[in-house]
Amino acid sequence: MNKFPSLKQLHYLVTLYETRHFGEAAKQCFVSQSTLSSGIQNLEDLIGSQLIERDNKTLVFSAIGEDVVSRSREILARSQDLMELTQVSEGPMQGKLRVGCIPTIAPFLLCDLVQAVNQRFPELDLLLREDTTANLLMALKSGEMDVLILALPVEIGSMQSRIVGKDAFKMVLNSAQAEGIPVPIHYSDLPDESVFLLEREHCLTDHAVSACQLASTEKINPFTATSLHTLVQMVANGLGTTFLPQMAINHGLIDNLDLVVMEPPGREAYREIGLVWRPTSSRKPTFEALADLVETLL
Repeated sequence: MNKFPSLKQLHYLVTLYETRHFGEAAKQCFVSQSTLSSGIQNLEDLIGSQLIERDNKTLVFSAIGEDVVSRSREILARSQDLMELTQVSEGPMQGKLRVGCIPTIAPFLLCDLVQAVNQRFPELDLLLREDTTANLLMALKSGEMDVLILALPVEIGSMQSRIVGKDAFKMVLNSAQAEGIPVPIHYSDLPDESVFLLEREHCLTDHAVSACQLASTEKINPFTATSLHTLVQMVANGLGTTFLPQMAINHGLIDNLDLVVMEPPGREAYREIGLVWRPTSSRKPTFEALADLVETLL
């Protein structure tokens, strides 16, 4: 009789691939490091091929190891979809729903979303995670997350999505700076290195630069921030300008600061907000109902 890898072994492997650290992977899997190492070693023995090259300091996944990780994610996701069948039979708006959201949306939407879900769907339990787009998409593909709230467009592969709203971009300047800037704003009127942006891990940077038609790279400051709050403080202290999504402004991000909000160069500068899920998931009615709710909140 043929032996097959266990889902637990595949989970160990995928987690190790994402963390690149045996201790951290074991912690995330709630097992000892020796248990995780043994499980992966047994998986290698079962497959008959080395998946990981190890030494005392680093680990490298072999070519076949990369392939096995990719296929393991698909198997884990399908297994999760199988488990969801019972929840769907009980009702689409019941049970646990793991929702991922990016940092440039989460602070300005999730609290309202949780309150709205509690009122309209009290039997639906939202489990929330805030992370970058890349990390959330990996978690979705591996079955760790059920649905994501992302800023689009972004490469989502075979995943399904639904646009639920638009979020306009605004330029924010210190009021003293704004007095010397002609309206409408032209990037040529801004000093070099005066536009502050988030780190590239945050898709808002690419969306803002594209939507606001900022082609002059000499205008971009080499400093990159990890949060919108940092960007706001840089501008509040008169160091330059930045782009902010309208939802952040609406939720008080610049309240009580001596800042001026202006329309950026470009026409209809905005990002789209959308929900993303696996096409194999049986919980599409849940995602559609959640999308309807998010749409009303936006």
